[in-house]
Amino acid sequence: MGEKRNIHSVIIGTGSYIPENIISGDAFLNSTFYDNGVVLDKDIHEIINKFSEITEIKERRYIDDHSTSSDMAVIAAQRAVDHAGIDKESLDHIIFCHNFGDVKLGSNRMDILPSLAAKVKQMLQIQNPDCVAYDLIFGCPGWVQGAIQANYLIQSGDASRVMVIGAETLSRITDPHDRDTMIFSDGAAAVIFEAQTSEKDLGIIAHKTQTYAINFGSLLTMGKSNNPAETNGNMYLKMNGRKLYEFAVTNVPQVVKKAIDKAEIDIKDIKIVFIHQANGKMDHAIMKRLFKLYDIDAVPDNLVPMSICWLGNSSVATVPTLLDLVWKGNVNGYQINKGDYAVFASVGAGMHINAFVYRF
Repeated sequence: MGEKRNIHSVIIGTGSYIPENIISGDAFLNSTFYDNGVVLDKDIHEIINKFSEITEIKERRYIDDHSTSSDMAVIAAQRAVDHAGIDKESLDHIIFCHNFGDVKLGSNRMDILPSLAAKVKQMLQIQNPDCVAYDLIFGCPGWVQGAIQANYLIQSGDASRVMVIGAETLSRITDPHDRDTMIFSDGAAAVIFEAQTSEKDLGIIAHKTQTYAINFGSLLTMGKSNNPAETNGNMYLKMNGRKLYEFAVTNVPQVVKKAIDKAEIDIKDIKIVFIHQANGKMDHAIMKRLFKLYDIDAVPDNLVPMSICWLGNSSVATVPTLLDLVWKGNVNGYQINKGDYAVFASVGAGMHINAFVYRF
């Protein structure tokens, strides 16, 4: 038992795929948005600018017409393998975190058979049958939960290397007549965790997950278009933005605190926080309330890297993409140093909240 306690889940490689199609606010100038079945009687410029001010999103990325989530994921996965410098046949598990599977342009239909993880394994041409590939559906916190599952597998001794992928094409599942469509984007990222032995804290050292299904399960759902004239039966991602904001700002800090306290470290020891890029204003409020729980009035500078202003909200892909960008020196003012403590946290459909504390 003593030996197992010294097994740690350590990140050895990251990779991401950021679509090249840059979608600015101007792309929505010809949109007609509805609210409660009625056309919004406001200047479209005012709607776009106000939305950008609230969310901090100025641009988002959309996948190209001929690709799907699994196509993006395999690029990110290969980049992670290359970054780790490992033989892809040495992977024991591939966990693919998503919500909508492969959605082809114009179809609005979800394809999850075979699993996207199996598709990635096939496209990577991994022969090893002991590399188990499966999907995880857990809302936007999917990748964080996949990392927690990878940790369980590694801690059990059954796995030495686990790849956790987060990829989504939200641009194909959002309602063009809903203002919230301006939040969402596409992207993919992959992270490889490896079992390493150490007497000191290393890798994932503590985690916490909660699910609030009663009362809050309907804050993110699938529903009909806001346009009452649309009768084609398509279902779109729907969000109760105001109540979701209140839920997240109230509950996420508590869950993150539980993970930090479980790790038995001082919050001042945390050098970087990778938080789900859902809404810039919301993320700042969550961090402020987290530090308030420790009677600290201000969030330290250069603690929370943000990518939402130019990448938007790509659901399960935001956190691993941000990690990859920072790791490789592509976010000004942020870097990862050996020995640093980090927090990874997310919130989303379920409603799920999760966090883990990691030491590089």
